[in-house]
Parts: sequence; C-alpha cells; structure tokens
Amino acid sequence: MSDSNEGPLHGNKVPPVTMAFWAIKIAATTLGETAGDALSMTLRLGYAVSTLVFFALFAVAVTAQIRARGFHPFLYWTVIVATTTVGTTMADFADRSLGIGYVGGSLVLFGLVLAVLLLWWRSEGSISVQDIRLPRVEAFYWATILASNTLGTALGDFLADSSGLGYRRGALVFAGALVVVAVLWRLGVASNSILFWAAFILTRPLGATLGDFLTKPTSTGGLNLGRFSSSAVLLAIMVALILLNNRTPRRETGAGAPA
Repeated sequence: MSDSNEGPLHGNKVPPVTMAFWAIKIAATTLGETAGDALSMTLRLGYAVSTLVFFALFAVAVTAQIRARGFHPFLYWTVIVATTTVGTTMADFADRSLGIGYVGGSLVLFGLVLAVLLLWWRSEGSISVQDIRLPRVEAFYWATILASNTLGTALGDFLADSSGLGYRRGALVFAGALVVVAVLWRLGVASNSILFWAAFILTRPLGATLGDFLTKPTSTGGLNLGRFSSSAVLLAIMVALILLNNRTPRRETGAGAPA
C-alpha cells in the first residue's frame, strides 16, 4: 500500500474515537472560540491579523504533525486547537468584515467541506479516519478538520445571534443534534464515516456557543467571565483530559463512531 512519493508509512496518527475523544474535542472547540476572540477582540488585533497569526501557528503545528512518525497526543490536540482558533477568526472575518453574513458564510463553508471530502474520496476511495498514516491522506484529514471547524463557527454564530435563540438555547440545539447523530450510529443506519464528520462539525458550533456563553456580557446572555481566564481554565481542562486519557488503556471503537 506504500506510495513511493509519500515516504515511509507511519503508525496511525490519530486517536481512537471514544467518549474521551469527544470530550476533549468539545473542550478544544470551546477554547478555540475564547482564545480566537481574545486575540481579535480583547487585544483588538482584528479578524484579518488574528487569522494570519493563528494560521501561521496552524501551519507550524500541522507540519510537525504530518512529519511525526506516530500519534503524539499533545501535538495532535495542539493542531485541533489551532484549527478552531483560526476557524473562529476566519469565519468572523468572512461573516463580519467581508459582509457575507452568517447564512452566506455557512453555505460557502459547507460547500467547502463537501468539496474537500469529495476530493478525498475520489483520491483515496474512502473518507474513513480509521487508519490515517500516509501524509497525503493526513493532509485531506486536516483540510477537512480546518474547513469543518470554520463552518461550525459560522453555524454557532448564526444560531446564537441571528436566530435569536441565544447562547444557552443554541448550545442545547447543537447538543441535541449530537444526540441524534449518536443514536443513528448506535442503530447502525448510516455510514460511520459520514456520522463521524457530522458529529465533528456539530461539536464546533456547540463549543462556539459555549465559549460565547462564558465570555459575552451578561446583557447579551453571557456570563462575562473574561476571554483570557476562560481560555486558561479550558486549556487546563484539556490538558487534564489528555493526560487522563493517555493513562487509560486505549480501546479502539469504530473509527467513524460519533461516540
């Protein structure tokens, strides 16, 4: 299965899809929202400059991840956080600075996610995350994650702001959608790969609305806890979950399983 142009095969580069995976993913997406807003809003760097900063960090992290010869938990989750922070500022830049709006931005980003998945499927014959080893496959994997986390930011902002649901009810809607995906997986009525990516996309707006709920002013329905302090707490939670999960014997599940 080795491609001479791809270099040597590495060990599987991604973690098993377990409940711990989803818990860390939600913490990471919430951190991405608070940290992205901290740079663009609290420090007033703006969406364009913040996007450049976070994209540079993402480029460094994902290059290290692809070059690594195996799965390294902290490196993997660093790339995930990088995709959520750059996704936050990119979506905000498109929706607000460019004036595309939440609906327009969500549609464009949804089309981008589908395009990347289609290219991946046509190139490899599968979009499964069960065995990510070849650099080419891993590149498709991270491109899909970056696009899906950016889409999730736009969806979260649309439901929380434009629809009038607010942060708490918006988070409940996305949590409910994740429950539906989990039920579909448990019943085995849909492709595991499709359900995985559906869950992956939905955890981003869940994190986005939770992040906004933590940091937005009380006048708009938030807790006004502060972006930097919230980010620090979320980072500590992530590190604790990663360490705990790394000490627990890893039990493989179906790779496309949303839970």
